[in-house]
Amino acid sequence: MSNHTVLALSGSLRADSHNTALLRAAQKYSGGLDIEIYDGLREIPPYDRDLDTPDRRPAVVADLRRRITAADGLLIATPEYNYSIPGVLKNALDWVSTDWTKTEGLPLLRKPIAILGAAPTQFGSVRAQLALRQVFVWTNSDVVAKPEVIAFRSHERFDDAGNLVDEATIELLEDLLAVLSVKIERAQGQS
Repeated sequence: MSNHTVLALSGSLRADSHNTALLRAAQKYSGGLDIEIYDGLREIPPYDRDLDTPDRRPAVVADLRRRITAADGLLIATPEYNYSIPGVLKNALDWVSTDWTKTEGLPLLRKPIAILGAAPTQFGSVRAQLALRQVFVWTNSDVVAKPEVIAFRSHERFDDAGNLVDEATIELLEDLLAVLSVKIERAQGQS
């Protein structure tokens, strides 16, 4: 059996982002999933409905849509900005949630998705993850409900090299990826 492919997006553009570090940890503890970290979020232009058609869409957006469609599942790590998700992440999701011409299909429709997040605060990314879950209600995506991976006080969970060293977070991450894998299996069984 071939590995399931998962496209991973970090909502943080910061070089030393704990959210991106969580995705690298997911690669290490993947449980057989083939996890590819997407690094083009910075290049995605602001959403423009006038350009959101197959023949006018920016190449970087067309590439992200293609990669999401081809992936068996998504893994999204989000920090929390102002009680919500970062604008760059929401912007990317806006670009991949449409099919105005009714010719392409919806990349996020019924897509298995797992959410996690890290933040230096005591409350972590709880509100951001909730906001992200609301987005995926609209797109009718298949989001993992539990376990929730909320790496609060994230600076205490990684070593100086950016490696996840907190055993409780590692265990939750492994459980999250296992549930995502089951959702992918079910989705492929229904297609």
